[in-house]
Amino acid sequence: MIFLNPSGAPELGCSECGCRWYDRLTNSCYECGQIVTEEEIAEYQATLELFYAEKGIKP
Repeated sequence: MIFLNPSGAPELGCSECGCRWYDRLTNSCYECGQIVTEEEIAEYQATLELFYAEKGIKP
């Protein structure tokens, strides 16, 4: 799940429980343990790149 934070930037949320806290070592949600799929990460990266382009940000 991708949602926008108050500043308008996209954030990746858990598709199972909706939280946004992930263990980057295991690539899983801290709350429910759901694994973040490669497809979800790719979708988030594409959304983030679009946000950067719209805001004129160069990462």
